[in-house]
Amino acid sequence: MDFEYEIAKRLSQITHVEIEELKNYIEVPPDTTLGDFAFPCFKLAKTLKKAPPAIAEELKAQLTTDEVISQINVVGGYLNFFVNKIAFIQSVMEEAIQKGEDFGRSNIGEGKTVVIDYSSPNIAKPFHIGHLRTTVIGGALYKIYEFLGYHVVGINHLGDWGMGVSKTIAGYEMWKDEYDFSVDPIKSILAIYVRFNQLEKEDESIKERARDAFIRLEKGDAETVKLWKWIIEISLQNYKKIYDLLDSHFDSWNGEAFYNDKMDRVVKELQEKNLLVDSEGAKVVMMPDNMPPCIILTSAGTTIYATRDLAALLYRIDNYHFDKALYVVGSEQSLHFKQVFQTLALMGYEEYAKHCEHIPFGLILDEHGEKIGSRKGTAITLEEIFGEAIEKALKIIEEKNPNLENKEEVAKIVGVGAIIFNDLSNNRVKDEIFDWNQILNFAGETGPYLQYTYVRTQSILRSAPQISSQIDYEALNDQEAIDVIKMLSNFTKVIVSATEKNEPSFIARYLIDLAQSYSRFYNEHQIMCEDKTIQNARLMLTKVVGSTLKTGLGLLGMKCPQKM
Repeated sequence: MDFEYEIAKRLSQITHVEIEELKNYIEVPPDTTLGDFAFPCFKLAKTLKKAPPAIAEELKAQLTTDEVISQINVVGGYLNFFVNKIAFIQSVMEEAIQKGEDFGRSNIGEGKTVVIDYSSPNIAKPFHIGHLRTTVIGGALYKIYEFLGYHVVGINHLGDWGMGVSKTIAGYEMWKDEYDFSVDPIKSILAIYVRFNQLEKEDESIKERARDAFIRLEKGDAETVKLWKWIIEISLQNYKKIYDLLDSHFDSWNGEAFYNDKMDRVVKELQEKNLLVDSEGAKVVMMPDNMPPCIILTSAGTTIYATRDLAALLYRIDNYHFDKALYVVGSEQSLHFKQVFQTLALMGYEEYAKHCEHIPFGLILDEHGEKIGSRKGTAITLEEIFGEAIEKALKIIEEKNPNLENKEEVAKIVGVGAIIFNDLSNNRVKDEIFDWNQILNFAGETGPYLQYTYVRTQSILRSAPQISSQIDYEALNDQEAIDVIKMLSNFTKVIVSATEKNEPSFIARYLIDLAQSYSRFYNEHQIMCEDKTIQNARLMLTKVVGSTLKTGLGLLGMKCPQKM
């Protein structure tokens, strides 16, 4: 039974507001003693032109209790509902049992397409810590939208064009005989890039070699193009190691170079619509609300990031006809995306522009609040970060459970999961604190804690007899079990909320709350007990919690070991 629907239906009969609208307003109170569900009457204050407490009292006077709703209370501007406990328990548990690993899934996105642009590293450089957040947040959003029935297109807009790669090409041509590319080619390629930049500081004329390499690349010189493609291939081999660890998927690897022949269309359309204005030799589009103009062509006549992003948007409109286009990029690019989306709207694509969204995120800071970006003068690579996480996780596991089978594989799951969860457990716009002691804490609000709670559920189930499908739901009518079941009932709503705000942390926080709620239940009640009817019901609740934790962690890109 959908209790929120039942409550909304009764409210709709009195207020004449649509049932679905009312249902969306219904909440689960944080304090379970106040009620099972709450309706915030301030949502109707504007329509009914009354104060929320007065609305709550009037609604209560017109509602009656029945076999579904057992009690109605007014608390301030809220109307709180208590429902038939056994019917509620049975409804939630039967849905969870029937759906299994699909519990929480919805088809609200059916027939809709979401394009997610994320990760997008610059080639010729190893994956460094600056790419961690975009990759983890984007990867989670990909999985969450897909779980809700959307057709998702993950795009890795590679930085594979421009002077950065041209410096690497020029440096390779100068010094290739001094490096061994057979062992760790990406390391050698990076060394060449760094060396070129250092030399450039001492001798600016060296830039001409990079410019020459770029001209040859633009003209399609066979040897230069071959070298460029090799650098991309080596870079992707390095990146895919990280993507495999993170379980990240992309449907398109079209980078900047892909749009080289598609930017003329942008300039042409802007000219035809009289949107291009001369500004100190450059061609710009004027923005409203005192926003700086969007530069399309520089004074030298060259295109820039905005031109390329507009070309990419037009391509995505033509090929994906998206309902949402998300750009998971750091907060510092907020103005850029405002300008690009505004320009798209001015070009006549208002409906698409309305559904383009920049998904910003904060910095990664160490435990002292300093920006993490370098170690001994070099960028910290994600390979180093994950290697260290796995090593530290292995050390902890060896201390806690030295006889564990497949320790290395478990350490990999725990170490990688710890990094992912640390990133996703707080609101994405906040800066992330990177503290090893906290990240790998098995007792705190961390990834390892959630994985350990899942492992505990599996350990109980392995040691228990087969669970009977005949569940006596009266056996779960204690407060701790009801609290867990209330958490379970909210799973789909939390996942939907995560897409409404593009905020994976909603799911991360929910999983912590669910694990803590189950731990309270586990500590208060023996799962394995003399009364086999009670034992069977508690085992089924344990099974459902374990499955929900696994599903939720999977949506964040984390795996669950069977033992730890």
